[in-house]
Amino acid sequence: MRIAIVTDAWAPQVNGVVRTLQAVRAELDRAGHAVQIISPDLFPSLPCPTYPEIRLAMTRTDTVGAMLAGFAPDAIHLATEGPLCLAARRWCLRYGLDFTTAYHTQFPDYVARRTGVPADWVWRYIRWFHAPASGVLASTPSIRRLLSAHGIVRLRHWGRGVDLTCFTPNAPPPPLFAGLPRPIQLYVGRVAVEKNVEAFLKSAVPGSKVVVGEGPARAALRARHPDAHFPGALSGRALAGAYAGADVFVFPSRTDTFGLVMIEALACGSPVAAYPVPGPLDVLTGATGVMDADLAAAIRRALMLRRADCAAHGRSFSWAESAAQFVEALVPLPGAGRIAA
Repeated sequence: MRIAIVTDAWAPQVNGVVRTLQAVRAELDRAGHAVQIISPDLFPSLPCPTYPEIRLAMTRTDTVGAMLAGFAPDAIHLATEGPLCLAARRWCLRYGLDFTTAYHTQFPDYVARRTGVPADWVWRYIRWFHAPASGVLASTPSIRRLLSAHGIVRLRHWGRGVDLTCFTPNAPPPPLFAGLPRPIQLYVGRVAVEKNVEAFLKSAVPGSKVVVGEGPARAALRARHPDAHFPGALSGRALAGAYAGADVFVFPSRTDTFGLVMIEALACGSPVAAYPVPGPLDVLTGATGVMDADLAAAIRRALMLRRADCAAHGRSFSWAESAAQFVEALVPLPGAGRIAA
């Protein structure tokens, strides 16, 4: 199958959307599919206001359409709601072509946290963007219920996975962890206001707090919490070692659609503490995580969970299965290969 994926999020960005698309693309390649990625690195771009790490592509609808037509896809997927996917959306609608979309990010909540714009205003745009899609892919039942409540229909399941060759309980912990007071409490992800990292750093649980990742809030949080450790971004086996060496993984976000880092932590044997919100509610079980409106209470109780149970649950998530769900959710184009530019 020839699959075109248009996305406003791509390397060198490091986030759950990019990591999901990269992992699924690798699985699609292994399965023999031909995949075209149309991403911001192919065009001139500008930094996103308030989030300069994200580049916004500057291009014309016909330019994106010519790239799609030249590839002659059997299916088109628009992964994000940014300007590049808007151009692809316009082109698909112009020629009456089916396409699928995905809801990766709690965009209304993110915009509200960053700008003060009411989330309801942003939901109007989200409804408009996804309305003509032949299928809207979402990762969990909670998110599908949320989208349905906001009038978004034709919802399809697309789960997430873990690289089980990398994220294992026997990954060696980083040198930083040697000698740190226990319990080691770990956060991994973007260090940004919408991730609610400060709630973790303010939680009154003895031990050591470690924040792995980069982002616009990192410098301010480091200044306000000098006792916490900020080693920067980690990847691959080094990241797996941080998960495996921690006593508890803390997921303070209230705005994620899934939380890929949670299942990576579980696969490495680390129990999870989180708020009872979408993402954790869909991923965690009573044996692998604790959800509580009091994050400190969740951390203390999660420390009592069995690491073997966590690792077993983490191993149940597969990128191969995620890629298969993605393919199943696509809507094939009639007469693929004969799209007019």
